[in-house]
Amino acid sequence: MNELHRTLADRIVRHIRTSAMTQGQHLTETSLQEILGTSRQPIRSALGYLADQGLLERVPNKGFFLRNPALVSEAASTDDTSEVAIYLRIADDRLAKRLPDRISENDLMRRYGISRLGLRRVLTRISGEGWIERNEGRGWTFAALIDSVEAYRECYELRQVIETHGLRSPQFRLDRNVLADLRRRQQIVADGGWQRLSQMELFEANSEFHEGLAELSGNRFLLSTVQKLNQLRRLVEYRQTLNTDQVIDQNAEHLAILDALDASDTAQAADLMFAHLGKAKQRKAREEMFLPQPETAAAL
Repeated sequence: MNELHRTLADRIVRHIRTSAMTQGQHLTETSLQEILGTSRQPIRSALGYLADQGLLERVPNKGFFLRNPALVSEAASTDDTSEVAIYLRIADDRLAKRLPDRISENDLMRRYGISRLGLRRVLTRISGEGWIERNEGRGWTFAALIDSVEAYRECYELRQVIETHGLRSPQFRLDRNVLADLRRRQQIVADGGWQRLSQMELFEANSEFHEGLAELSGNRFLLSTVQKLNQLRRLVEYRQTLNTDQVIDQNAEHLAILDALDASDTAQAADLMFAHLGKAKQRKAREEMFLPQPETAAAL
């Protein structure tokens, strides 16, 4: 199994958890294409890998079905914990400017004490999230990130402008099916997901909410901008200590925005979105977010 298929399998597991799928639920290649942004063949291989691991059931001529949600949760909590730890260390070192813009695989292997195969799985995941790119020759180059509290505040201020505009736009469409899906995902968080989902999974659920509404704006550039801003702030969010009170508050704000949209009151939804992003900026934009943290003993 190659690195891409393994990365896609990990993302499918996170999707199953954040969607609270039930036993026997059908996972289709077509629906996963929209979420994973890749072609059907690698998705099919990733689903096959998960079936081999016992998480999915492969039914001839019908596809793949969720075998046991409890097994998925167990896999998410135990699989590749060392690689997850190295992923987070790379993220922290990059934000703390301990890693240069360009770096070789050999340097990363020495620094983190990881095999080339394991490193490439980590780098493939990072590349899929948009904050590193493979060089044409050798090595990798990190993308620019939000690396200061000023930039973080500016990110939220820009989001206040564009996401509010998207809801107020005459082209905004009230797609009830999309809104129902967004509500279902947010209700998962409200119904205990804030306790069992990881920091990364909660970030994905919240990003999907904002990107889903941006897509309804009818402006493809607005959607791509929101997606890019989510990529840029990803590492900052991962670095934070999970604050359950904040998670509960922002989830309630998301549901209130959906309530307004279900009532066809886009003006109220826009006002709530502006306030929601403003509160998030005040709660989260702190100088200590970007203070260097001590390097671990394993780092060189």
